[in-house]
Amino acid sequence: MSEQTPHTEETQLDENQIIALRREKLHALRAEGVAFPNDFERDSFAADLQAQYGSLDKETLDPQNVAVKVAGRMLLKRAMGKASFATIQDVSGQIQLYINNQGVGEAAHEAFKHWDMGDIVAAEGTLFKTNHGELTVRVANIRLLTKSLRPLPDKHKGLSDQETKYRQRYVDLIANPESREVFIKRSQIVQAVRNYMVGERYLEVETPMMHPIPGGAAAKPFVTHHNALDIPLYLRIAPELYLKRLVVGGLERVFEINRSFRNEGMSVRHNPEFTMMEFYEAYCTYQRMMAMTEGVIRAAAQTVCGSLNIRYNGREVDLESPFERLTIVEAIKKYNPHYTDAQLNDEAWLKQEIVKHGEALPRAGGIGSLQLALFEGCAESQLWNPTFIVDYPVEVSPLARASDSQPGLTERFELFVVGRELANGYSELNDPEDQAARFKAQVAQKDAGDDEAMHYDADYIRAMEYGLPPTGGCGIGIDRLVMLLTDAQTIRDVVLFPQMRPE
Repeated sequence: MSEQTPHTEETQLDENQIIALRREKLHALRAEGVAFPNDFERDSFAADLQAQYGSLDKETLDPQNVAVKVAGRMLLKRAMGKASFATIQDVSGQIQLYINNQGVGEAAHEAFKHWDMGDIVAAEGTLFKTNHGELTVRVANIRLLTKSLRPLPDKHKGLSDQETKYRQRYVDLIANPESREVFIKRSQIVQAVRNYMVGERYLEVETPMMHPIPGGAAAKPFVTHHNALDIPLYLRIAPELYLKRLVVGGLERVFEINRSFRNEGMSVRHNPEFTMMEFYEAYCTYQRMMAMTEGVIRAAAQTVCGSLNIRYNGREVDLESPFERLTIVEAIKKYNPHYTDAQLNDEAWLKQEIVKHGEALPRAGGIGSLQLALFEGCAESQLWNPTFIVDYPVEVSPLARASDSQPGLTERFELFVVGRELANGYSELNDPEDQAARFKAQVAQKDAGDDEAMHYDADYIRAMEYGLPPTGGCGIGIDRLVMLLTDAQTIRDVVLFPQMRPE
């Protein structure tokens, strides 16, 4: 069955009239008995039946008399006197139903003719192949399980309005198979990440989502209040400080696939709540963290794409070759070879160039932070294939270990792919006195008006004083990884329920 016969009862009606008509049908169902039965147990999924029997010809399948119980949402319906066809969709796919008077009885068949697209139905019967070779259930018993009161989007136009897709994701998932596929892949990506981490002998843990002190990142938090304790609490901006407490406690390899929250702007890359995976390993440096990051991304890509050479927005992305590594200055000069070393170390020139590229001047002082701001304006968007930017300045890396060989720099990296940041990691700072001094510097910035500067976390300092072994850590943005591997252009396409302004 390839065409839907117009549903004559609803063809000329507007949405409000359709809903009113369907409510009348529901009232009639209530009068007859249980309107929403819950005693049907299916034993088969559409995709499994297609995989097992779809390739058999009619003559081979019919004698097997394969009995099935299926259920799903009715998407297509064609009534033809004494026989009707319908297509139902379950979580795995679609399968066709054949209903006639001989199979279900005249009364049941007549009732079926008045069901609507979107209704959830159950059917029992046997499999056969139509003359067109389509796997079909010859129905012996059919039931209406859930009456749909609202009409589905037009079969041919689908649900195309972006805002409606985000606000009414449930309709988007019914109407758009490509949306369902994105979120199935998202689940597979998360599972691939988890499997890879467990294979590297990491322990998955859970840490608090409400913090007495926000920490682990430079960001503006959401604030709430705990009534019983009468204290303010902050929604987690990152799990970092709790995970490193666990490393202090002897859990030497930990990871968390976590929800975090940042009270900041929204964009194609930013949602106020987001998912990332953070992991920490004792007795390693940021070099090991970069290798782990490559491994995680390749494992996810191989799982959902079947290849390490993928396409994003029409361009190839090479995930197979070793990821390039550049310093901030090297990246600036690679894409702006006309810049000189003298200019890139001239504070006044840097500020002018930063403004020219439309970037805000950094609040933190120092040549390093100015170079970083210029990088963000003139080079970041050019990093198409995976590139680690390494050795960040101390003033913008309050939790990273300072380099022993390069004063003013830290052992930190950020990974960029298709022009956007995907991961951030470093050799962890494990000197409690150095960490305390950096916290105090952050507090000074907060007192000066920087809402994103960190608080002083006395308990974390206390934990460090028990001894944090040399440790590497990293955070990978799961939403952005899903965007990359599903060719999604905005984060809202990979978040089931993105934050929206109320209707």
